[in-house]
Amino acid sequence: MWKDLTPRRRAEATILIAFGVWLALVFIAPFTLPAGSVTDLSGSVGSIDNWQSIEQMNPLAGAVYLIGDSQCHQLVERSFALNGNQMPFCTRDLGIFIGLVAGMGLAFSGRLRIGFKFSLLLLVPMALDGGAQLISSYESSNVIRMVTGIIAGVGIAYLLDWFAARVLDPKKLKGSSKNNDASDSK
Repeated sequence: MWKDLTPRRRAEATILIAFGVWLALVFIAPFTLPAGSVTDLSGSVGSIDNWQSIEQMNPLAGAVYLIGDSQCHQLVERSFALNGNQMPFCTRDLGIFIGLVAGMGLAFSGRLRIGFKFSLLLLVPMALDGGAQLISSYESSNVIRMVTGIIAGVGIAYLLDWFAARVLDPKKLKGSSKNNDASDSK
């Protein structure tokens, strides 16, 4: 079956599997730790704020939480908890991961194709919500963060699919990009 897939479809399947495995690891990691042992990882993006906690974790959880620590603020009030443990990523990032899996699943199924411009539009709700929080006293809820993250994740997945089509589908490379964009919108 794998050999029957086009290069684009193999790329979609590979990306879907990778995103699915990553999402599973993010959900599994808190359950591999003693209940209630990770309660506040609040820090800042781009730095390792919780190394002392992470080095005490098992290798699987430690790896996932280390990536979360370096890439996410992990503010406790903006994060969900599983098994009494704060998750390794905030609610918005978790939504993005869920959206990546959902979007790539839709793209791989071939049942819903959206164009480049619509994929970009799916990023707008998260940009507005996050941007408003950044420049004002507005504070969104975890539900809004999750929803805007999911929508953005779907948009990102479709952008990846759009790029895969251009790189891996020889028919998409022929002709003008204007014609390709018009056919993507259908």
